[in-house]
Amino acid sequence: MEEKKIAIEVKELEKAYKLYDKPSDRLREALGLTRKKRYKEYYALKGVDMTIYQGETVGIIGTNGSGKSTILKIITGVLNPSKGSVSVNGRISALLELGTGFNMEYNGIENVYLNGTMMGFSKKEIDAKMDDILSFADIGEYVYQPVKTYSSGMFVRLAFAVAINIEPEILIVDEALSVGDVFFQAKCYHKFEEFKKMGKTILFVSHDLSSISKYCDRVVLLNQGVKLGEGTPKEMIDAYKQVLVGQYPLSEEGEDNLLDDKDIEAAAAAQADGAGTLRNPDLLEYGTKSAVIEDYYVTDEADRRSNAIIKGQQCSVHMTVRFMEDLPAPIFAFTIKNIKGVEITGTNTMVEKAFLEPVKAGSVKHITFTQNIDLQGGEYLLSLGVTGYENEDFQVYHRLYDVMNLTVISDKDTVGYYDTNTRITVTN
Repeated sequence: MEEKKIAIEVKELEKAYKLYDKPSDRLREALGLTRKKRYKEYYALKGVDMTIYQGETVGIIGTNGSGKSTILKIITGVLNPSKGSVSVNGRISALLELGTGFNMEYNGIENVYLNGTMMGFSKKEIDAKMDDILSFADIGEYVYQPVKTYSSGMFVRLAFAVAINIEPEILIVDEALSVGDVFFQAKCYHKFEEFKKMGKTILFVSHDLSSISKYCDRVVLLNQGVKLGEGTPKEMIDAYKQVLVGQYPLSEEGEDNLLDDKDIEAAAAAQADGAGTLRNPDLLEYGTKSAVIEDYYVTDEADRRSNAIIKGQQCSVHMTVRFMEDLPAPIFAFTIKNIKGVEITGTNTMVEKAFLEPVKAGSVKHITFTQNIDLQGGEYLLSLGVTGYENEDFQVYHRLYDVMNLTVISDKDTVGYYDTNTRITVTN
């Protein structure tokens, strides 16, 4: 069996920053006017090991501030590590901060040559790729205008086209596949798939867990600068969901050290008290408050509190409602919208004929809506409500709009908002 060749090897990588309370402390230290330590060390990365083999697509996931972008910048030479080593075998094209190095006074063509030269390509090599780059960017006659006249969309299209059409051996991507309009994004993902089929090595950082699940062979999970583990996309996305709930560090030593159910419940309780990050602090709230939604959360198929659900699996929306007055027949409801505000789906207890009873003041009801999630992969917003009819007049007792986000993770998206789970047969 042929031994795998290493494309990128990271050993004991650390990146520390000095944080000063005030600028004068930095100046005093720079001038050697103090022996006292006047800074705190912040570790963006601490002791990270990672090996990526040629032809692999490896994803890096983690919360904001986990060190994902930092490690990419060190690998590409934008930053120097404080400790440790990085070795790279192959020519890199990096989609990090698109447009870095562009001269705003130059036109598009001139910037293509400028960027290509900075990446280490000759004029002849850039000439050979020019038609592909301009076709991919598709900004028409603007390529002959100064870049400073471009819209932000045209700017990123040209920058992306340069980076991805110069054939690299290693492609490094940091959240760059979401640039431009939906048609340009589709073109970017198609190019990404071409790279995979060609056996290129790809290192991929994204908050889009659906893309991580779909494209990656292996995933590395970081949290607060520490590598928590690596494994299949499913294993690491499940672990990441636990981190999202409680922000607990996981161990590198395997699944036995992932959070157990007791940890998750404790973290979820803290979440309900507002200690977590899953809820929207700017939600819209209104109503008579004759009934009040006191608590709410979402659980996945394994009955874990999480706002990340795998497409096709079961999901439950929970809410707890306290009644301040006697009500004849309260209606409990939930709605799921996309991030543009379009209502995608939802239901209530009246439609489902699940609860049509009077309720006394002081009582508390726990409502659970359970369903399979066949929405396409992406980000959604959850809204909750308690309403009812009094003497044929519709009343809103308590409504909470966009209380939390719901992330649907998918490795197969069809057309539209949801999957019809079509069965196909082809016969002679």
